[in-house]
Amino acid sequence: MFIAMIVVFVLGYTAIALEHPLKIDKAASALILGTLTWVLYISGGLDIVPGLESFQEYLSCNPEAAHLSTLKQIQHFIVNHELIEHLGEISEILFFLLGAMTIVENVDTHEGFKVITDRIKTTNKVKLLWIISFITFFMSATLDNLTTTIVIIALLRKLIDDQKDRWFFVSMVVLAANAGGAWSPIGDVTTIMLWIGGQVTTAKIVVDVFVPSMVTMLLPLILLSFTLKGHVTKPEVINNGDESNSPRVRKFMFILGVGSLLFVPVFKTITHLPPYMGMLLGLGVMWVITDLMHKSKPHHFKQKFTVAGVLKKVEIPTILFFLGILSAVAALQSAGHLGLMATYLDENLHNIYLIDLAIGLLSSIVDNVPLVAGAMGMYPIHTEATINMITDPAAQEYARHFMQDGAFWEFLAYTAGTGGSILIIGSAAGVAAMGLEKIDFIWYLKRISLLALLGYLGGAAVFYLMFGLAG
Repeated sequence: MFIAMIVVFVLGYTAIALEHPLKIDKAASALILGTLTWVLYISGGLDIVPGLESFQEYLSCNPEAAHLSTLKQIQHFIVNHELIEHLGEISEILFFLLGAMTIVENVDTHEGFKVITDRIKTTNKVKLLWIISFITFFMSATLDNLTTTIVIIALLRKLIDDQKDRWFFVSMVVLAANAGGAWSPIGDVTTIMLWIGGQVTTAKIVVDVFVPSMVTMLLPLILLSFTLKGHVTKPEVINNGDESNSPRVRKFMFILGVGSLLFVPVFKTITHLPPYMGMLLGLGVMWVITDLMHKSKPHHFKQKFTVAGVLKKVEIPTILFFLGILSAVAALQSAGHLGLMATYLDENLHNIYLIDLAIGLLSSIVDNVPLVAGAMGMYPIHTEATINMITDPAAQEYARHFMQDGAFWEFLAYTAGTGGSILIIGSAAGVAAMGLEKIDFIWYLKRISLLALLGYLGGAAVFYLMFGLAG
């Protein structure tokens, strides 16, 4: 069953990649994939679970399970421990995504994004691409790459009418959002993990990873500046004369929406609660305000402009797609596939730059969160005291890479954050874009993946020149 899980995973990803030729929605394939991997895991539990360190920890923490048969212990471990734990982590992402999508959709319904789109006059593809990419890059560091991608997609729908042109710009937004999230402690889930875990500090991650992340975005932009031609066509503006979308209302809703999103990292810092709770709080406040704004309006009007009405327009298939993909990866993580992969990389490469580069490339296929979590579990944070206990000078020098703000952790933040751009399914931002804009996996592979790989390797080379040669 251990091997069968990998086979099913590959087949499921293939079905997602071939969504358009097969004419089967990727959300359906993802849900089947997510369920089948867990079915195979529990079916082969007797062969897989006993050797897992997490299972032994579970037995030591639950002595009441000693009277159960081995099969019952394994089933209880998978269903009531592993599955529930992963469901909690996945739910945080899903509720965060649902809240962000609803807030953005409500701002869009009130035409709040005209505050920005009215100021972007150019239709030249190259100029527009540079503007959008830089906005995305810095916004992603302030919010996070997922939220930023959702917001910018809403903007691009107001700026670009042609679907294939918009696919191209949205794909470059994914690249810029992931690059912007890599150098900020709150810009990506993995950098948040490393920041909270003590592997990196705020000032150092910003200073050391900013330039490589910028290069990751700039290299594709520079190349496209010579190859991209023509102008985009803006969507036709239909003015229905609705007073609800007066300039004052648009501006207010834009400020309310962006304020709600910016509030999330502040909420997390103050309360230490997960980001999704801050997002849901912001959504709740917006819900109350829009209900009060439109309380005297006709029922059909409320159905369009309040949060209750907007929720009907939110892309639920995108949410379900996330659920299926993350569930499948969680099953591989629980069964030990990702741990074996991390151990293999360490034993065969034993070079921090090659290990991190490989993790970044793998993150374009599977979620970067368990990959980074595996690396965090494999390598302790060294201090001067622990390093002095090592007698071999070469081993001492190698261990220094794993100190707080060491090269391994900072490069891991870069590679895990930006490597997912190589495939559209490799990052939360990419998965959201794929769901919202119905971007074809093969189309992205043909037109964007090489650009993303160029940026990824270019930024990695810059990081190595800055710290690898010097250190």
